Amino acid sequence: MLTVDEALARIVARHAPLPAETVSIADAAGRVLAAPVVARLDQPFADLSAMDGYAVRAVDCGRLPATLHVVGQAPAGGAYAGTLGAGEAVRIFTGGPVPAGADTIVIQENTKVETAGTVTILEGAQPGRHIRRRGLDFAAGTVGIETGRRLAPRDVALAAAMNTPWLSVHRRPRIGILATGDELVMPGEPVGPNQILSSSALAVAALVRGWGGEAILLGIARDTHEDIGTRISAGLSCDLLVTLGGASVGEHDLVQDALKAQGFDLDFWRIAMRPGKPLMFAERAAQTALGLPGNPVSTMVCALLFLKPAIERLSGLPGSPVATRRAVLGSDVAANDTRQDYVRCRLGRDGSGLPVVTPFSVQDSSMLSFLAHADGLLVRPAHDAARIAGSAVEIIDFADLGGTF
Repeated sequence: MLTVDEALARIVARHAPLPAETVSIADAAGRVLAAPVVARLDQPFADLSAMDGYAVRAVDCGRLPATLHVVGQAPAGGAYAGTLGAGEAVRIFTGGPVPAGADTIVIQENTKVETAGTVTILEGAQPGRHIRRRGLDFAAGTVGIETGRRLAPRDVALAAAMNTPWLSVHRRPRIGILATGDELVMPGEPVGPNQILSSSALAVAALVRGWGGEAILLGIARDTHEDIGTRISAGLSCDLLVTLGGASVGEHDLVQDALKAQGFDLDFWRIAMRPGKPLMFAERAAQTALGLPGNPVSTMVCALLFLKPAIERLSGLPGSPVATRRAVLGSDVAANDTRQDYVRCRLGRDGSGLPVVTPFSVQDSSMLSFLAHADGLLVRPAHDAARIAGSAVEIIDFADLGGTF
């Protein structure tokens, strides 16, 4: 059986960033840049006032108090067109252009107006005080956002300020999702005596959307070669086909045969991990298929470990492994066996703020309630020795996933 790291390396290596498309900046959040964002102007566009007050010449404020003649004003969105002379001041507001001849701003709290058309300066200011110089934020031609970055709202703000209304981004991956099994029914449908609700397909669709992909639900294939083959054919236009269940080698596990009949070559189908041993990966020319286990907890854990990096790679990101962090055990754990284990757990904090991890007592892969109430996954390597409370361990903290899991 492959290790988790070996399987992930094969999956990521098989995928490449999808082609670029141009989108409006209003629709760019969450997309990955395929070309850098370059400023098309200086920001600020001129020397601007950072405060409300008066634009003056510092030399005129050498002896205080100093009474100056107010010759005009410079609001944001306007300007004083003249040149400031000796003994003159311009009323200025935050964002207003600093008039020619002025070299400092005296804030209004340090002035007094007693006579119309004049202002008395009570406290002076050094040259350059309260002035935002032209290009302080960025200059025309500056690369503001590099290629390969997933755009956050703050990036959208920067791109807008750089006057880039259209952005080149990688196309969203289209992920086909096919559930299999005679026992499955959709929520709200009549549930027969030997049937269960199909939760995994809807969960994977939600994960795909949260990770930046487009989820294409292909329904539930019944346990026949014909139905599975027909639905796989319907998903071949997707960038990656995800099947749920039926990937093992039991009498009713027909997905492998159906994929082979469609020309797919099987790369691997077993991983040394728990939950999720029967993980499958197959490829055909430019198409790939990832077979996730059918048990819902196994489905979601394997999706996190393998599908998330694949989607990120298709989206234009490196496709890195899911990040872990250090924690300490809150209770003893027994020795681990030959498979890397992902244990649902609660997280607390010790006196230094380090996460304290306490595994749930039951880890059955069919039990979604514990996954829903978990704060993370304790990652235990294969053959890990028994550990006592207080031991250092690695965890996947769900809080680090930004609400996408």
